Amino acid sequence: MELNRRTVIAGAAAAGLATTALGTGTARASTGHGGRKPVREPFGRLADGTKVHRWSLENGGTRLKVLSYGGIVQSLEIPDRHGRHANVVAGFDNLDDYVAKSPYFGALIGRYGNRIGKGRFTLDGKEYQLSVNDGVNSLHGGAKGFDKHVWDVEPFTDGPDVGLHLHYTSVDGEMGYPGTLRAKVTYTLNQRGEWRIDYEATTDKPTIVNLTSHVYWNLAGEGSGSIEDHELRVAASRYTPTDAGLIPTGELAAVGGTPFDFRHAKPIGRDLRAGHVQQVQAKGFDHNWVLDKGVTGGPEHVVTLREPRSGRVLRIATDQPGLQFYSGNFLDGTLVGTRGRAYRQGDALALETQHFPDSPNHEGFPSTVLRPGGVYRSVTVHTFGS
Repeated sequence: MELNRRTVIAGAAAAGLATTALGTGTARASTGHGGRKPVREPFGRLADGTKVHRWSLENGGTRLKVLSYGGIVQSLEIPDRHGRHANVVAGFDNLDDYVAKSPYFGALIGRYGNRIGKGRFTLDGKEYQLSVNDGVNSLHGGAKGFDKHVWDVEPFTDGPDVGLHLHYTSVDGEMGYPGTLRAKVTYTLNQRGEWRIDYEATTDKPTIVNLTSHVYWNLAGEGSGSIEDHELRVAASRYTPTDAGLIPTGELAAVGGTPFDFRHAKPIGRDLRAGHVQQVQAKGFDHNWVLDKGVTGGPEHVVTLREPRSGRVLRIATDQPGLQFYSGNFLDGTLVGTRGRAYRQGDALALETQHFPDSPNHEGFPSTVLRPGGVYRSVTVHTFGS
């Protein structure tokens, strides 16, 4: 059986959140009450007339707003050390900007998160050519990935938990990928205020899958300026260096003695301009960290992000083997967020739990192959504190 991190059959969803110590911050205490039933409201229409809705959820002090377009997290509000709420994710206040301008703000990514070199891969002796949308490479599923489709959304309450089931069917050949892929993503808010994402997919032909979420974080508050003072810790001793096109070379390089060493918490800005050749190519950090835990049967704590002024803390647990940390290098002041403020370089960051970029072209990387009869499963849990 192939080691497919999401095909770590049903254990991931059932195992729960491991209690690995990594960083500081206190998780939100239980409120003792269930969350508010999800509420739907109109958010606009696409050019073909398709309606897009926004869903609002609240539980345990966390407030989440999600669009049916791309499964986008448009807003996520959490309190600071004084109990004051703020939206901590980048995004737009209108649908048109998401359609025309968005650099994947808050979106669900598929079929394959991150890059595939030259948009090509070979599976079972057959070569496939994917949609190319990042120079000569394929990025985040191609020109019309999962982020650019309207998902079917089903709200739910489950005891004290509230959430959304999002469904999308990608037909055989879409963006060049083989097989009809039926994807289901579940967003859950529990009474501790944790945001959990469960990914699931099945296929009728052998294919590759790498689903992730592309939320851009700023724990000081959306539109508040640079994330360079955020303190980041990642449980990873290695990373995957890239070529000039940001495609992994296949090497698993040690982070020790490099700007990529986040094994102990440090401000992101400390080594952001260190001049390492990998940073020069990427204009900052835009790399995959090889998590020390590898593929696991349930989510384990791997990331701590802390913003010192507000005291807000984000902890991320996952069953995935990799983490793409992107420091917002290509934000250039031309995008205006929900508070009417322009996003400049480094004003938000992404922490994408996933398999490695270009995995289908590297035998030494964990497999991303999904076959008929198998089920792709993946879990990521976000815990907030202050």
